[in-house]
Amino acid sequence: MRDVQIFDTTLRDGEQAPGAALPAASKLAFAQALAELGVDVIEAGFAAASEGEARAIREIATRVEGPTIAALARATDADVDAAARALAPARRKRIHVFIGTSEIHLERKLRITPIECIERTERAVRRAVEHADEVEFSAEDATRTDIHFLGAVCQAAARAGARIINIPDTVGYAQPQEYAKLVFAVRGALASFNAGLRVSVHCHDDLGLAVANTLAGIEAGAQQAHVCVNGIGERGGNASLEEVVMALQVRREHYQARTGVRTERLVPTSRILTELTGIPVQPNKAVVGANAFAHASGIHQDGVLKDAGTYEIMAPESVGWESRRFVVTKLSGRRGLAARMGELGLFMEGDALDRAYALAMRRGDEVHELSDRDLIDIAAVARRRDPTVPAPASFETAAS
Repeated sequence: MRDVQIFDTTLRDGEQAPGAALPAASKLAFAQALAELGVDVIEAGFAAASEGEARAIREIATRVEGPTIAALARATDADVDAAARALAPARRKRIHVFIGTSEIHLERKLRITPIECIERTERAVRRAVEHADEVEFSAEDATRTDIHFLGAVCQAAARAGARIINIPDTVGYAQPQEYAKLVFAVRGALASFNAGLRVSVHCHDDLGLAVANTLAGIEAGAQQAHVCVNGIGERGGNASLEEVVMALQVRREHYQARTGVRTERLVPTSRILTELTGIPVQPNKAVVGANAFAHASGIHQDGVLKDAGTYEIMAPESVGWESRRFVVTKLSGRRGLAARMGELGLFMEGDALDRAYALAMRRGDEVHELSDRDLIDIAAVARRRDPTVPAPASFETAAS
C-alpha cells in the first residue's frame, strides 16, 4: 500500500472559477478547514497576482499548521521572489513553478523557442530551490505537448532541483488511457533521478474526465494529486477532492493507494466552501451532493432498510453526513414511507400505514417530493379508522 499526497488547490486554481474569489479572511478560514481535513499541501494562491493575494498567502503561511503551504510562480525571477516572500513564515514551504510547454503555448502565448523554455525552467527552479523547502514544477498544457520535449523539460526541472514533477491536463483534453501512458512516459524519463522524486497529476474537467484521469494517473504510479473541494475551478472545474479521495478509499484493493484525508470532514468542508463562495453544490454531486445518500425508489428504500450495502458503497457517516435520507415520492414504497415517517416521530403500521401509503401516492402524483408538512397531515388522516374522513385543511390545501 502506497501513500498518495493530496495537493489542494482550491485557494488557487479553484479560486479562478468565476465568482469564487475570496477575501483574505475567508481564504484563511478555508485554509484552516483544509488543515483539519488533513490534506498534505495547500496551494494558498498566486503571490505575483496582487499585493492582497500575497498578504493572504503570508497570513496562511503564518497561521496554518500541518500541511505544506505552496504558492504558484511563473518561471520568472519576479514571480519566484514574490512567492518566496509570501511563504517566508511557513513551517514548510513549497514554490510551485510552471511554464507552458505545448506548441500553442510556446508559439502563441509565450512566443519563445523550446530551448528558451528549458532555460527559463532551469533558472526559475534553481532560484526557487534557494528559497523553499521543496520545489514543484508543472509543464502547463502537458497533455498537448510533444512527448519528447515534455520529457526533456521535466528532466531539466529535476536537474535544477525540483523534487515534484506535475503533469497538468490544463484544458481537460486527455482521455484516461492516454493520460496513464503519459504518466508512465514521464516517470520513465525521470527514472535516472533519485528515488525522492515524485510525479504528480493535475486534471481539469472540460470533458468530464478530471477524476477519471486523476485516478488513471495514480494507477500509473503518480504519488500526488492536485484537487479542489467540490470540483470547483476554471471552466468545467478541477478534479474533485472528495471523489478522488473516496475512490481511493472505497477501491483501495484496486488502487493499492491511500491518503491521509479525514474523510468524515469531507461534507463539512464542502459546506464551508459553499458558504464562503456562495457557489452551491449540485444535488447529484457524488459524495457531498444532497442526493448522494438520498433514496426515493421503493426498491432501493426496501433494499437499504434490509442491508445498506445493497445500494450504498460507503456509509454516509464516513464522509460527514449525519445519516442517509429517505425521500417520499410517487416511486416510494411502504417501507420507505414508514421509515421517513418514523424519522418525524410518526410511527405507523398495519391499516394506518396502508391508508397513509394510498394518500402519499395520490399526493406524489402532484408534487416532486412530499414535504414534512404533507407527511404530518397524511399521518393525521391515516390514523382515523374511516379513510373517507376528509383530510385536515392544511393537507387539502397542499393537495389542491
